[in-house]
Amino acid sequence: MKLPFHKMQAQGNDFVVINGLEVELPELTESAVKSMTERRFGIGCDQLLVLEADERTDARMRIYNNDGTEALNCGNGLRCVGHLLMRYFDKDIVSIALHDRQVHASRGSANEICVEMGKATIEHETEAHIDISIGNPHSVYFEATEAFPSNRNIEIITGQIADHIYIDIIERGAGRTLACGSGACAVAVAVWKKEKHHRPLTIEMPGGTVTVSGSAENIWLTGSVHTVFSGIYQL
Repeated sequence: MKLPFHKMQAQGNDFVVINGLEVELPELTESAVKSMTERRFGIGCDQLLVLEADERTDARMRIYNNDGTEALNCGNGLRCVGHLLMRYFDKDIVSIALHDRQVHASRGSANEICVEMGKATIEHETEAHIDISIGNPHSVYFEATEAFPSNRNIEIITGQIADHIYIDIIERGAGRTLACGSGACAVAVAVWKKEKHHRPLTIEMPGGTVTVSGSAENIWLTGSVHTVFSGIYQL
């Protein structure tokens, strides 16, 4: 089977996107996902993003990590898919369904895409870290004095200068990545909680920067996205 795809990236967080609105989707077994996302023998990416038809939104997005497991949210992936869908439908704003929420993506300045991520929930808090859910689980560490859990996405704050936050990332199912959009949102919520003050934050990750604004009740994530190339994958 020949499968059209788009390779996209946001701050170095890279994705293979399959648009199931225009092609018949194959059975995405764990083996097929691993083969496609493998960097030496496949296309290579952090996550595989699959678009499906949805009755209430422009598309439903499913997310597969490169170890074959399925993820529940992906802020950078939403921005990439938002960019693709806006071109596909010739619209300036699109709606995307995830497993527990609907979000909206719109155009910002230049090649920036903004996605309304919805609500974040603080689940647990210690002196060293805060556990936050944005549809997927994150642990934001202010200092690495505890063992990191393997069943959550990990963000480590490595520095802060005023409203500019520096972080490192370990994604569940993908390992160390250059960027994580939902992780950047989790970091902003953790900083807002600790400092008791909501304001836009610049989150700098190894692959680049994004802006997180709004509040824990409704988070906005803004940053650039790029299409790297499009092609045909032979299953």
